[in-house]
Amino acid sequence: MKKSMLTLPICAALTTIVYADAVYINGPMKFKPIAASAYEQTTNDPLILNSKPWVIPAGFTQYIISDESNLDIYPDSNDWNDMNTANETGKHAGRYLYRTHEVRPGTDPYLGGAISIVDLKTGAAEILAQRADWEALDGLVWTPWQTLLFAEETITAQLLDPDAPNAQSGMLYELKFAKDDPTTVEEIKVRPMLGSLSHEGIEVDEEGNVYVIDEDRKGAIYKFVPNTFGDLSSGQLYALRVKNSQKTGEAEWVALDMNQVQINARIAAQAVNATPFCRPEDLERIGRTLYAALTCEDATDPANINGPGAILAIRLTSVPKVNYFVQPGVNVPVEVKPTSTTPGVTGFKSPDNLAKGPDDKLWIVEDNDNSDIWVALPDEDDDGYSDGVHLFASLKDKSAEGTGIYFGKDPHTLFVNVQHSETGNDKTMAITRRGIESEK
Repeated sequence: MKKSMLTLPICAALTTIVYADAVYINGPMKFKPIAASAYEQTTNDPLILNSKPWVIPAGFTQYIISDESNLDIYPDSNDWNDMNTANETGKHAGRYLYRTHEVRPGTDPYLGGAISIVDLKTGAAEILAQRADWEALDGLVWTPWQTLLFAEETITAQLLDPDAPNAQSGMLYELKFAKDDPTTVEEIKVRPMLGSLSHEGIEVDEEGNVYVIDEDRKGAIYKFVPNTFGDLSSGQLYALRVKNSQKTGEAEWVALDMNQVQINARIAAQAVNATPFCRPEDLERIGRTLYAALTCEDATDPANINGPGAILAIRLTSVPKVNYFVQPGVNVPVEVKPTSTTPGVTGFKSPDNLAKGPDDKLWIVEDNDNSDIWVALPDEDDDGYSDGVHLFASLKDKSAEGTGIYFGKDPHTLFVNVQHSETGNDKTMAITRRGIESEK
């Protein structure tokens, strides 16, 4: 059955959430949910926004990993720190944090999209790779074969890749490192078989299949099956199609025209009636379930392209099953923005990036003002919905958004970027627990 709504008091005008189970959320990031979004704590004070921009639970601290004071890639604009990942396997596993920077053409001179690297041991930050024809770099993931996949989030490409000149949208790239050196680039290759799309989320499963999305208001979700594990130069791209012509239910992966996907995979997906979702953005796989953040989805009105958003769950079984995992009004409150005369109600709106928590909870950050970080508990009663969605943090920097949430080797530390900050200083932060040793 559907989850009952979290109870809001009659005096909800104070923007508090009263949880029916008012308890700590257990696990390595054990926390008591914060009371509300940072509506009343919004500030433009640079001393606050450049040091402690997040409202966080008691017992946690926040600090800057890297900002534009130690690496300023685009001196004339914000650096648009976007996604984070680390060298999850291999030599020095977990030591280096990689970031995409979503800067788009428009600055003069345009310096091109970039990937940066931060040494988490020394704090040193530098550009790992940059090219003048890259634009709006977004998605980023470490592969089981120890490469980086990253991609462009652009519906209509402004800058053509010389190795894929017919592509009309963004491309996905693979970066290979020198042997046993996760700081030195050996080669970078475009991977057109994974589709010309407005890329953001990228995920890989144990079989080496790669999942991607198209961030369009009628965007599909895709699965690439390589001919050989770890070789993305050949294979078949599929799109997800729910069998009943609805948004949820039993589904199938439908093979696409591989010539068309390299030009415009959106057209290839539409040709086979792939199921459209409203701005799929990030992807995260936890076990055999793939989650997708749908930024403008309206689960009650599929025709509405300005909905509050939702989290989709795709069970990666022989017959995929699709359902809404987080849905405003069902297992999380609907947000009501405050006005000059009416206080707001904290709720869920415009989910953007996802992260797998150290104990398999799903972490979610909004592209919203004020940007919130939520934690969705697993679906233990098997009704399809998360058993509880709880507020972990909220951003005081109203013009900014939190992006790139990610857990590396330390299960007690969440990495998160603050993108297009009002201060002009975009940053990568850690939010971590205190007193861990005393609780063991």
